[in-house]
Order: sequence, then C-alpha cells, then structure tokens
Amino acid sequence: MKLLSIFCRLYQWFVKQFFSPQFIKYFIVGISAVTLDMATLYLLKSVLGLSAVWSIVINQLAMSSYVFLLNKYWVFTSSGAFARQAVRYFSLAAANYLIAIIWMWVFNEQLGFNYLLVRLANIALSTAWNFLLYRFFVYTKRQNS
Repeated sequence: MKLLSIFCRLYQWFVKQFFSPQFIKYFIVGISAVTLDMATLYLLKSVLGLSAVWSIVINQLAMSSYVFLLNKYWVFTSSGAFARQAVRYFSLAAANYLIAIIWMWVFNEQLGFNYLLVRLANIALSTAWNFLLYRFFVYTKRQNS
C-alpha cells in the first residue's frame, strides 16, 4: 500500500506540472515558435529565394535561439548561467533530434504507422519531457555559485 501511495503522489505531482502557469507560457512559446517557424521558412525559401537546405539551416538556428531565449527569460525566468544553460539546451535539442529520427524509423519504417501520426505523438511526448527537463535541468539556478 505504501508503494501505491508513493506512486499516486508522484503521479499527482507530475500532472500538476502541466497545469501550471509556467506550462501555459511554455505552450504559448511553442505555438508561437511553430507559427514563426513556418512563416520564416516560407520567407527564406519563397521570397528570398534561398535553397530549401539553406533555408532550414538558417531557420532552425533562428528558431532554436528564439525558443531558448523566451524559455530562459519569460517562461522559466532564469538569470545568469547563460553559457551553461545554452549548452544544456542545445545538447537536449540534439538529443531530441536523434530521438525523433529513431522514433520515425521504428514506428513508421519498421512498424508501418502513418508518419504524420508518428510525428504528432513524438511532438506530444517531447513537449512533456522537454518541459520537465527545461524546468529541472536546463534553466535551474546553480546552488553556491
């Protein structure tokens, strides 16, 4: 019974994280990033005439920086430790990229699930784990520093 009680408290804590004002801000940043991502990608490729590859390179660098800065200063209101947080953020972004590729290979290529559904499921899960990792790993304030 004690193990069940611990599990229930842990589950309640976990769910509570996703109903916080901080998560609402995080979600707003995500929605704005997707919107801005599509708009700038279109601008770079269709209006400025860059190749699709160069457009996505420039776009992803800009969008990653946009999300990092908004999360740092608005969502998680974290000051200081800029370099450490940037390294953690971009390392997590690289890990997420690798996970997304593996996820697509397993569920679409190997198991035959629709690629759009696979991507949506990956986005939903990564949104959840990224929020927790950003909150407790990337944008934490160092003790005694």
